[in-house]
Amino acid sequence: MSKIVVKKVNKFKGVDENPSLLGFGCMRFPKLDPDKPDIDEVLSEKMIDTAYKAGVNYFDTAYPYHQRLSEKFVGKVLKKYPRESFNLATKMPGWMVETVEDAERIFNEQLETLQVDYFDYYLCHALNKSGFEVYKKPGVMDFLYRMKAEGKIRHLGFSFHDTPDVLDEIINTYEWDFVQLQLNYLDWDFQDAKKQYEIVQNYGVPVIVMEPVRGGTLATLSGDARDILLSAKPHKSIASWAIRYAASKEHVMVVLSGMSNMEQTLDNIATLTDFEPIDDKDQIVIEQALDLFLKSNTIPCTNCKYCMPCPEGVDIPLMFRIYNQYAISKFERAFIFDYEKVEESKRAEFCVACGICLSKCPQAINIPELMEEIRNLYKELNQKHNDKS
Repeated sequence: MSKIVVKKVNKFKGVDENPSLLGFGCMRFPKLDPDKPDIDEVLSEKMIDTAYKAGVNYFDTAYPYHQRLSEKFVGKVLKKYPRESFNLATKMPGWMVETVEDAERIFNEQLETLQVDYFDYYLCHALNKSGFEVYKKPGVMDFLYRMKAEGKIRHLGFSFHDTPDVLDEIINTYEWDFVQLQLNYLDWDFQDAKKQYEIVQNYGVPVIVMEPVRGGTLATLSGDARDILLSAKPHKSIASWAIRYAASKEHVMVVLSGMSNMEQTLDNIATLTDFEPIDDKDQIVIEQALDLFLKSNTIPCTNCKYCMPCPEGVDIPLMFRIYNQYAISKFERAFIFDYEKVEESKRAEFCVACGICLSKCPQAINIPELMEEIRNLYKELNQKHNDKS
């Protein structure tokens, strides 16, 4: 029986084993109640068993997943398999670390919870510019390096959420064995994943991919974008294109998928069994589908700035860029934060619908109407999150 493809990764420094190209992300297990963290353990165990038997040998969890239930469940399920037969990854929650003693306590708790003596891959979780400061505190990184020297960590890395400049700083401050990046065909340009990938590539360590399907966005797309992909490969799922895209990158070692049901598990296994990398023809199809998806979900502003200057001082292209980021990501707090960062006089609410910009826009965008929409969106989301706090 065919099994999941394994990339030969001996070209990477410090990696002597061969983890499966498909990794099982343990953040989105099916739940007993959608409003509660409790895992549907019966179904989730069947999913893990199915993946393991198909050749998946990389399992990625973290301290906070499923409100701290994921590590316990994963440890219980994997206990029935020989320890050397799988690679286990988990992460240090740096936001909970004030001192090196905190790091030691959490690490030892994770070993106990996951019922193992060592971690194959251990990550500093979700590093950004501010989060990295934790690891500059006296003793914290020394402790992690000591755990590695003692064999309790086989490979030390970090997951990352920030700009390429910050990534470059982090990766060159300490010695790392791998980096986990958000990489998919939407974020390749949209979130500068291409530049981040190149930084890690130049550093010479493997990339582990998270969010290859962008939290499900690239498994649904829009109707016309789906039609493009289905016409090219009628018997392949929409999500499979995103998984194959990430897996095709030369320096990608593992593609994590946070599988939430058996259907996703089986589809991912099928996609990376007898794996077919993205070729030039496939790349054109992806670009066509992505173009249609972006056009159907975003304002078609090209940042030409022909509409500027606005007589009222509104930064029209900036307002559109902030809106488009939200339209794709649906990150409400990020939209509020980005909107409020803009100098008040340049925000959408200062548009008086004078219409001067209308004749200047080569894309024929109804700018005053969209300024009102952006203004109302901010009010709605701001009110929603104020009510929650």
